[in-house]
Amino acid sequence: MASGSVPMTPPLHDELDIVIPTIRNLDFLEMWRPFFQHYHLIIVQDGDPTKTIKVPEGFDYELYNRNDINRILGPKASCISFKDSACRCFGYMVSKKKYIYTIDDDCFVAKNPSGKDINALEQHIKNLLCPSTPFFFNTLYDPYCEGADFVRGYPFSLREGVPTAVSHGLWLNIPDYDAPTQLVKPRERNTRYVDAVLTVPKGTLFPMCGMNLAFDRELIGPAMYFGLMGDGQPIGRYDDMWAGWCVKVICDHLGLGVKTGLPYIWHSKASNPFVNLKKEYKGIFWQEEIIPFFQSVALSKECTTVQKCYIALSEQVREKLGKVDPYFTKLADAMVTWIDAWDELNSSGAAAALPNGTANGK
Repeated sequence: MASGSVPMTPPLHDELDIVIPTIRNLDFLEMWRPFFQHYHLIIVQDGDPTKTIKVPEGFDYELYNRNDINRILGPKASCISFKDSACRCFGYMVSKKKYIYTIDDDCFVAKNPSGKDINALEQHIKNLLCPSTPFFFNTLYDPYCEGADFVRGYPFSLREGVPTAVSHGLWLNIPDYDAPTQLVKPRERNTRYVDAVLTVPKGTLFPMCGMNLAFDRELIGPAMYFGLMGDGQPIGRYDDMWAGWCVKVICDHLGLGVKTGLPYIWHSKASNPFVNLKKEYKGIFWQEEIIPFFQSVALSKECTTVQKCYIALSEQVREKLGKVDPYFTKLADAMVTWIDAWDELNSSGAAAALPNGTANGK
């Protein structure tokens, strides 16, 4: 691709699934209808599997509850979190599309500064179809955007870029804060719209949020494991961040890119900071050990696939973070189980035999 050129953005109706974790009726889809109606939805129902989740008419979807997860994965279902939005990663596993977009059910269509509705999915697709530049920072951010290019001094040998594996979108209104920050800034709202997309540089970690996220499932899908969280676990609300740290280390190793910035969605409500603090408090201490671990982790040249990278990463989690708390030994085991389940469901022949969820709509 020539520098500065902007590719046409195909709708990718047959190549992208939208994954939504939920415990409630999906009325929020009405606002997204103009943008989502022509895509297939994978809904992962959290919590009580006997509860009926209502989906608005006109959407093509499959819905999986905990009973479905247990039926499909058998003993390997232990790697999928329960009573936590981390259950969404089951949707990544059963999808057969090249791309995934995942969104929370309390997120709505945002407006840009001119008052126009933002088609978040269209921007994510643009991000994923454009190269990333992790090896040398461009001061005009994304050089492939309209009206931008590589600046003077940018090496020509790096201008082709690398494939983009992850598009990390942002949010207006309710910020994605941890519980302590929520408590000291209860009325703070994000009203700042920054019209920019940039590549997260190689060697730099970032806190990935799962409420407005797209990725190339074929490039990085097996690493998008949202960990063991929620019911029966000593920690919550670190699921997407754990996946983000693993993904970034593997993307750096395999020469793939991660973009962040546009598009924005409207995050409608803040979760209870006291409930969040109970879920997060161990993670707040543990992250002081986790971040240096990921900053120093090294993968060997034999790690040539995402699966091999992830298994090697799980071994280092067991060896080094297992000393921090027994939870990480359990998490390392779950990482291996996740890869086993992923490979089993995504092997040749497995796709056709995969049972659907308990509800389908059209």
